[in-house]
Amino acid sequence: MARPIVTIVGRPNVGKSTLFNRIAGRRISIVEDKPGVTRDRIYAEGEWLNNYFTLIDTGGIEPESEDIILSQMRRQAEVAIETGDVIMFVVDGLEGLTSTDKEISQMLRKSRKKVILVCNKIDTPKTPDTIYEFYELGLGTPMVISAGQGLGLGDLLDEVIKNFPEDKDTEYDEDVIKVAVIGKPNAGKSSLINNILGENRVIVSDIAGTTRDAIDTPFSVGDDKYVLIDTAGLRRRKNVNENIERYSVIRTLAAIERADVCIIMIDATEGVTEQDAKIAGYAHNSGKASIIAVNKWDLVEKEDKTYLQFEQEIRRNLSFMTYAPIIFISAKTGKRVNKLFELVKIVSNNHSMRITTGVLNDIIGEAVLMNQPPSDKGRRLKIFYGTQVGVQPPKFVIFINDKELMHFSYARYLENQIRQSFGFEGTPLQFEFNEKKGD
Repeated sequence: MARPIVTIVGRPNVGKSTLFNRIAGRRISIVEDKPGVTRDRIYAEGEWLNNYFTLIDTGGIEPESEDIILSQMRRQAEVAIETGDVIMFVVDGLEGLTSTDKEISQMLRKSRKKVILVCNKIDTPKTPDTIYEFYELGLGTPMVISAGQGLGLGDLLDEVIKNFPEDKDTEYDEDVIKVAVIGKPNAGKSSLINNILGENRVIVSDIAGTTRDAIDTPFSVGDDKYVLIDTAGLRRRKNVNENIERYSVIRTLAAIERADVCIIMIDATEGVTEQDAKIAGYAHNSGKASIIAVNKWDLVEKEDKTYLQFEQEIRRNLSFMTYAPIIFISAKTGKRVNKLFELVKIVSNNHSMRITTGVLNDIIGEAVLMNQPPSDKGRRLKIFYGTQVGVQPPKFVIFINDKELMHFSYARYLENQIRQSFGFEGTPLQFEFNEKKGD
């Protein structure tokens, strides 16, 4: 069964994102005192009294706007209303009722969904007279809150969970693979997610930086459950001019941190750039399973060795990530996109793989027999034994006689021997060398 979906809607700048962040328990949506900052539907997991649900923040609805971004924001909000089980309609309790509020309420009544009217920004115990204007909307008694101060949220969430459909699953489920789609602006991240989901879940335009937030989208393939995280494209630092763009970079790095698998999007028409290497480096240093997806492959003129040459360029420029599989796709046409998620499952499994201590030491023993450890000034490196101490990524502790004798090249040799035996495609391996006193 699917999770209940709670959608937050309202005109721009009434505090939807502040309420979203407060319920989600962390700063996910960008909060800025500007209309239209939240452009897409932002997803997060919410919980109240052991009831788990999917929470959606939406871009502010501007019913009459012809602006390309604002009109798409309106469509995104409409889709969120269609998919929601309970809708929180947020209004500015201090400013009072506006014509836009009236138009949105008409849209909500047509949806025939359960709508909870939320009067936000009431920071004092005394209820202002402006609250009574909202009875005109015919949506029942408004719930008075302050998202900024956290006032009234308990009563609001009690009302929300009371209206969940009985056929929805509110139990906790940890068996989900979280996949972050990362890359430069305009590499095709949002187009890829829209292709996978089969709907325009994320706003797509040729304006660089359209996606400002990290957007969580749950979906399933057969019995496998995923959450797709579409991230704002990381720009070069000199191009990060405004606060919102700066927040987006932070949000992208945070998305990498909470992902299990990173799909690193590279624009085939531009080749591997310095910024691509930097983005891939973030994923590598965070110990994430990774796939390199070369997008827009349909736009590249090909000769006999085009594929091989591009692959070599990737390996040369991303030499720290030789474990990551490379796939050439077209998010626009859908070419090989189905193969991409086969890879996601493989690298996710490898990211969580465990090797028993006995088997690991058999591999290390064979490696030492084939290639003796280095020596320095008459002292030779001795390897006593190793054990795996963690997953995601797999982490190994190797006990040796002297850390100074463990040369980088021999550590790489041991890693290669372990990879040859078990593959570990798509995941970095971490090694820690500890001294154990002995002969």
